[in-house]
Amino acid sequence: MFVSVLMVMAGPAWSDSAMHIVTCSQDDGVSDEQLEDAAAAWLKAARTVKGGENLKLYLNFPVAAKAGDVDYAFAVIAPSFAEWGAFMDNYAGSAAEAADGKHEGAMNCGDGALWESLQIK
Repeated sequence: MFVSVLMVMAGPAWSDSAMHIVTCSQDDGVSDEQLEDAAAAWLKAARTVKGGENLKLYLNFPVAAKAGDVDYAFAVIAPSFAEWGAFMDNYAGSAAEAADGKHEGAMNCGDGALWESLQIK
């Protein structure tokens, strides 16, 4: 157990990135182009927030999987947990938070999870 605790504490030191993944649904009548435009607008706003300058955003669509009622996954990737933390510290009242409510229908997302990414070479 002690080793597990140390690994959790040391994780950000060896991880490649922090990924926040949220599952979402897309309303009928909302085109993929509208969805991409909404995501691009959110990313543009997010990059104006301190800590968000280097964020990347991926829309992941299930192709050959049992995804339930999920139409896509919205994955925001920060190069480090430090940058993700700075972004979250400055999120309230930011342009990114304001952009969240502007795209009803295209981006109906629930709760997400923060993942640690480690590339295996």
